[in-house]
Amino acid sequence: MKRMFIGDLYQIQCYKHDGKIHRAWDEAVLLDVKKDYMVFGNNKTLVTEAEGTTWRTKEPAVMYFFKDKWFNIIAQMKKNGIYYYCNIASPFIIEEGTIKYIDYDLDLRVFPKGDYKILDKLEYEYHKKKMNYSQDLDKVINGSMYELIDEYNSMKEMFNKEENVKYMHEYFNIKQENEKK
Repeated sequence: MKRMFIGDLYQIQCYKHDGKIHRAWDEAVLLDVKKDYMVFGNNKTLVTEAEGTTWRTKEPAVMYFFKDKWFNIIAQMKKNGIYYYCNIASPFIIEEGTIKYIDYDLDLRVFPKGDYKILDKLEYEYHKKKMNYSQDLDKVINGSMYELIDEYNSMKEMFNKEENVKYMHEYFNIKQENEKK
């Protein structure tokens, strides 16, 4: 595997269980490498949907991708506070400068005041039937939602406001340095 350096630029590709691309982001800047996960940042990045439509994210984000956990966490740095959008998804891989993972529909949305909501249960049930998720996979996915809620309730570092603000500053510093080059 190619050596990775803080500031390296990656793309992100999100797939569905059937192997079809679901969505892609054109930027993810490497901010940190931990034993169990990697941290990336982006801002107003271009997103391309499977059918070809594009849009841009509205705010800076800090993204946590895990090597062995079945979720990823996006801290969205909005004007009125940090919102967390957490995807139940396969552990990530990196191939040819691209972060890749499989999205399993269920999401956890955490609001700035601390309340949260599980999203897309009907979409999950639909895809579970359509794509024939195994019982084992269903257990992993549902267990991962409980694990994710547990990590939030335990206030793990990825849900720490100061940590995310620090990473966001680091992202903007890297972008500024790259513009000077």
